Amino acid sequence: MAHIWVRAEERPMEQRVALTPEGAAALLNAGHQVTVEESPSRAISIDGYAQAGASIKPASSWVNAPKDVIVLGLKELDPNGPDLRHRHIMFGHAYKGQPDGPALLARFRRGGGTLYDLENLVDQNGRRVAAFGYWAGFAGAAVGLMAFDAQRRGETLGPVETYTGKEALLEELFGALGAAKPRVIIIGAKGRVGSGAADLCRALGLPVTEWDMDETAHGGPFPEILEHEMFVNCILANPGVPVFVPIEAVNANRALRVIADVSCDPGSDYNPVPVYDRSTTFNDPVVRVTAGPPPLDVMAIDNLPSMLPVESSFDFAEQLLPYLLELDSIGGGVWAQAERVFRQYV
Repeated sequence: MAHIWVRAEERPMEQRVALTPEGAAALLNAGHQVTVEESPSRAISIDGYAQAGASIKPASSWVNAPKDVIVLGLKELDPNGPDLRHRHIMFGHAYKGQPDGPALLARFRRGGGTLYDLENLVDQNGRRVAAFGYWAGFAGAAVGLMAFDAQRRGETLGPVETYTGKEALLEELFGALGAAKPRVIIIGAKGRVGSGAADLCRALGLPVTEWDMDETAHGGPFPEILEHEMFVNCILANPGVPVFVPIEAVNANRALRVIADVSCDPGSDYNPVPVYDRSTTFNDPVVRVTAGPPPLDVMAIDNLPSMLPVESSFDFAEQLLPYLLELDSIGGGVWAQAERVFRQYV
């Protein structure tokens, strides 16, 4: 049986977690060992884990944990941390040309550890077995609309907070938008991310154009995007993905005011929205590409589900739990596939 060690997230404002107290209880009942680090930011209280029977340890103590533990986290580690000797489950963002990828893989190479990248934890059909996509789309569309509303006030969107739940978020957006009904186009609308974005827009009564592979198969150009006030990109940056908003579109005649790039791969060679070059954060949520008129802002927060940390954590953890229960046989199934991908890069 495995020893799963849930680490405290090291990224500022990251409140999500990949295992709930109910999941910890299920793992313990199956014979696994569970350790959970204390965290001042986690949206789910440590008390529930303790009541479930998990061992509680201080934040960042995984560094000195026995080598056989499997460290479970979500977002990136401190880049100034030690070489990595454990097996880590997390979103590594290391395989698609991202700028921080080589340094992370080098730490694994030097330390002798293994990365089970959650982005590459896939079933036999190549579909990810656990994803935050729905809540990323929901929150990404919400922040995009906040940016649109800030523009209407002659401002650039300032810091964005987290919410106790989606109803609180929707209530705020209803009040902010009032009678305004910006036209929204979503590309990737049939996927998890796109469905979340579409649900948010429909809940607000906004006119939504939903595109997927059929509408983009011709490879562009896509002048229709510029006819909408907001574009939500829900397509992962992969080879063969067309450019949806080229650099020359910035100075074109357009209604487009906000790009919510939920997929957020500005460092990738395959970025379909190459009008910006950095991710954004909850504290600094948009890049102003041009003052216009009209202005064009890009939202590219890469941990969007943290905006709704409780709902997104419970959803993701429920998807992941069946595979965590299989960790005693990590040599097979989705874990073996994830390790094979890792070995290709180290």
